[in-house]
Amino acid sequence: MINFDSLTLKLWLEQNGEFLKGARIQKIQQPTRRDFVFSIRNKGVTKKLYININPQYYHVCFMDKDNEEKRLIEIPQKPPMFCMLLRKYLENALISKVEQPPYERILEFYIETYNELSEKIYLCLAIELMGKYSNVILYNYDTNIILGCAHNVGAEKSREREMAGGLPYVYPSGRPQEWYALENSFAHKNDGNINSIIDNLYADCIYKDKFTRLKETYKQIVNSKLKKDKNSLKKMEYKLEKEFNSDRYRLYGDLIMANLYSSSDYSKSVNVYDYENDKDITIELDETQTLKENANRFYKLYNKGKNTVAKLTELTTELKVQTEYYEQILYSLEIASSISDLMQIKSEILPEKEKKELKKSAFEPLELTLNGCKVFVGRNNRQNDYIVSKLSKDEDYWFHAKDCAGSHVLLKCENPDDALLLKCAELAKQYSKGSASSKVGVIYTKRKYLKKPPAANLGYVTYKNEREIIL
Repeated sequence: MINFDSLTLKLWLEQNGEFLKGARIQKIQQPTRRDFVFSIRNKGVTKKLYININPQYYHVCFMDKDNEEKRLIEIPQKPPMFCMLLRKYLENALISKVEQPPYERILEFYIETYNELSEKIYLCLAIELMGKYSNVILYNYDTNIILGCAHNVGAEKSREREMAGGLPYVYPSGRPQEWYALENSFAHKNDGNINSIIDNLYADCIYKDKFTRLKETYKQIVNSKLKKDKNSLKKMEYKLEKEFNSDRYRLYGDLIMANLYSSSDYSKSVNVYDYENDKDITIELDETQTLKENANRFYKLYNKGKNTVAKLTELTTELKVQTEYYEQILYSLEIASSISDLMQIKSEILPEKEKKELKKSAFEPLELTLNGCKVFVGRNNRQNDYIVSKLSKDEDYWFHAKDCAGSHVLLKCENPDDALLLKCAELAKQYSKGSASSKVGVIYTKRKYLKKPPAANLGYVTYKNEREIIL
């Protein structure tokens, strides 16, 4: 990471101080606890001043529109208390001067404004860009008393310098004695416009960091659900295996009924001939019941087992579909290359209420041209669903890697030759979990042979009349 040191701040202020002096603060926003956006207007121009006090990315700069989008700034509906305080005192206020205390990484905005009694007061907004000690403090310049700060610092955190409303504002101890630029400094990279260098680099860093964190967070959520479903599936399959033996209860009931008059009631057991397996067997009985009652008990156990098997089979099938769905989401997360991709996948991880709101949006899949024909590749379940539901016609060809998570590939061509079908199959393999495997089967069929079951997960289809290409 390039260092934001005192010389960097000095160079930035030299290039932007003229615009800031005499400017008016029009709007203040605080998207998170650690970043602020000030809309500042001067000489007929409005710029957005971005302040970041994150220990990793502490800096100040004017944002251009592209980098504002990269930072993914989302304004909360309910602003933090410190933001409300800044708005109360600073919105529509005039910046009389901007200074940097010698050798410090502190930017001070001296502001003229009015209090509740319409009396002119002088405030100072101190932006301290000092790693993990970074902070934004608003204090009264005349009394030197802090009105509020982004992070309060109590005695348990710092004995030397407490920071909170009502306390006097003091500079940090151990102040440097000269301007300094660390080895990896913006000051060494100054090519005339240091603001652009700062803005571009930090916007990229913040974007990449958010992308990585979001990706890992979503993976953890999906893996947790997948693990839970796989454990449930194992338990059900084990129970299903045990219940498959319930046919013996039917056989016991039949054999007891066949020997109803040749055996006595209220016995501990009965010896009968098993005509199905051609052998003599002994059946343990409940000696408090008659033979007929014992037979009925075995029939009840058989019916119960049969119903359990049917229900377990249904639940097992549903869980298998669900685990395949989560595998598909994990694959989509793996190949996601931007936060925009992650936002599309996010809708599948959200609670049902939020999911319904996001369904209104359509997301475009990857579009390619092969031999003059259009080919669409879905990179997540939403795009896969869009391909099948919106883009495809009955005579289009659909491709998918067999028995593994992957993209839906749609070929829009009336009479494709074998070479074109092979290219599309290769795309289906490339955009699948089996892309690195030496042998993968790719199935393909016409769109009219696809069916999306009612209430199925996004991107899930059943198919028939398929053919397979081994790659």
